[in-house]
Amino acid sequence: MAVLIRGAEIFDGGGGAPFFGDVLVRGEKIEAVGPHLPAPPDAEVLDAKGRMLCPGFIDIHRHADVQPLLGWDAQAELRQGITTSVSGNCGISLTPSAAPYRAEQRAFSAAVLGPVPADAPDTYRSYAERLGKAALPLDFAAMIGTGAVRISLKGFSPAPFTAAELERAAACVEEALALGAPGVSCGIMYMPECFNSFAEYAAMLRPLGRYGRPLTAHIRGEGDGLVESVEEVIRIAEAVGCPLEISHFKSCGMQNWGREIYRAIDRIEAARARGLDVTCDFYPYCGGSTMLTTMLPPALCADGVDAACARLGTAVGVEEFRRAVRKTYPGWDNYAVSLGWDRILVGTAALPENRRFLGLSVAEGARRFGFPDAEALAAHLMHTEGGGCGIINLSMDQADVDAVARLPYSMLISDALYAATDTPHPRLLGAFPRFLRAYAFERGVVTPQAAVRKMTALPAERFGFSDRGRIAPGCRADLLLFDPRAFTDNADFSGRSDFASGLSLSLIAGEAVVREDKLTGKRPGRWLGARK
Repeated sequence: MAVLIRGAEIFDGGGGAPFFGDVLVRGEKIEAVGPHLPAPPDAEVLDAKGRMLCPGFIDIHRHADVQPLLGWDAQAELRQGITTSVSGNCGISLTPSAAPYRAEQRAFSAAVLGPVPADAPDTYRSYAERLGKAALPLDFAAMIGTGAVRISLKGFSPAPFTAAELERAAACVEEALALGAPGVSCGIMYMPECFNSFAEYAAMLRPLGRYGRPLTAHIRGEGDGLVESVEEVIRIAEAVGCPLEISHFKSCGMQNWGREIYRAIDRIEAARARGLDVTCDFYPYCGGSTMLTTMLPPALCADGVDAACARLGTAVGVEEFRRAVRKTYPGWDNYAVSLGWDRILVGTAALPENRRFLGLSVAEGARRFGFPDAEALAAHLMHTEGGGCGIINLSMDQADVDAVARLPYSMLISDALYAATDTPHPRLLGAFPRFLRAYAFERGVVTPQAAVRKMTALPAERFGFSDRGRIAPGCRADLLLFDPRAFTDNADFSGRSDFASGLSLSLIAGEAVVREDKLTGKRPGRWLGARK
C-alpha cells in the first residue's frame, strides 16, 4: 500500500526553508519527495493543500517507563504528534530494582513514573525482552538511570559505594548499553544520587565512553547552584569521554533570572569549543514539575525518604522540617526559600483526603484548610502521600526560556510525568504543539523550520535514530500533517487538561495512527532496543 501526500508545505526537519511538494510513502519508508510526483495505481492520494507536513516529533525526555506495561493507548502523545519517545530520564528508570529496596524505590518514583504493576520487570534485560514482543502505539526507547542503579545496590543509604558495588553498577550500565539503551541518565539533584561523588560517577559510567552514547543529566542544582552544577556534569562527561545532554536546562529562582542562565550557557559553549559534544533540551513552560519530597533537605534523609516522611507525622518531625527548610544550603537548591511556598503548586495526590489541595499553592492550601503554615501542610502531604505527591514549581522567567530555545544546539522535550492525577502538568498533553504555536508562529522566538528541527532531526541525531527525523527518500515514514493555524495545545496551569487538537494525520512507519484528531487503533510502534 502506498500513500501520496500532495501539495503540502514541507518542513523536512533539517532546518532549511520549507518548500511545496509531494511525498510518496510505500510501506514503512518514504520513497520519493518532489513536485508533481505521479500517483501509483495503488496509492491513497491525500490533498494536503494549505497544510504543513513535517517529520513525526521525537520526545527524548518523557517519563513513560511504565506505560507500555499498562495497555498504553498513548493518546496524550499521539494527539500532539509524538511518534518516538525515550524514557528512563533523570536517573529514575523502571529498572534495575532489587527486592530489598523495591517498595521504597517504587514509592519514591510514583510521582514521576506513576504506579508500577507488581509484575513489572526488574532488570533492563527482562524489560527489553518484554517490550521487544509488545505491540506499541509509538516507537519507544529507554535509558537506564544511575539513580535506579544505586537504589538497587544500596537503597537510600548515603554511604559511599564500595569497590564491589561500583563494579556491579558499571556492569548494570554496560548490560543496558549492550542491549541497546540509547544513553544513560543521572539525577544528581535527587535522593540518593545527591550522595554520589565525582569519582563514583566516573567509575560507574565508564562504559558510556566506549559506546559513545550520551549521558543525560538532571544536574545537581537549577537555582543558585546552576553554573557550578553545569560545570560538574561537564567534568563528569569529559572524564568518561561521552557526549553530554543537559536535561530541561533552565534557571530557577527569581533572584537568578536574567543572569545565571547566560553564565551557564557560557560554560556550555566553552566546553563545546574545546571539543566536548554537549547539548541541552528544554520544555516550553515557565513552571517545572517534580516530587514534593525534593523539598526535604538532604540532612533529613540520612535514613531514607520513607523514614523522613514517617517522622513528618510527628510534631517533632514537623518542627525539625520547618527549621531545616527555612535555611539555605551550599550545593542544594531550597525552593522554599528561593521561590516561596506561594509559587509551589500541589499537582498530584493519591489519597481522597488530599485532593482538596490540587491546583492550590502550598501556601494557599495551608491558609484555606487551617494548617498553621505552609511547612505544616507540606509535612502532612509528604507523611500521608510519601513520594506520591507531585508539585509544580513556577520557577522560571520567560526571557530565560526563550534564550535557551534560541540556542542552535537545544532541542524540545516534554519531561512529561505520569503520576495518577486529573491535574497533570500541561506538558504531558501539549508541549510540542505549544512550542510550534507560541514560540514560532505567535512570538517568533525561533523560525518554524528551526522549531521543527528541534523536535525532529536534532533529537534523532542525538540518540542515533538515523532512520527518522527527516523527510527524505529512505527515511522511516513517521510524518505529521496539519493546518498550522489549527494545531494547538489545550492544557494550561489553570487546571484545563485537554488533549492537543488540529492534527490531520500522523503516520508511524507508514501506518495512520491519527486521522482528524482520532486515534485509529493501529499499533505500529516498536521497541528501539536492537541496535546495529
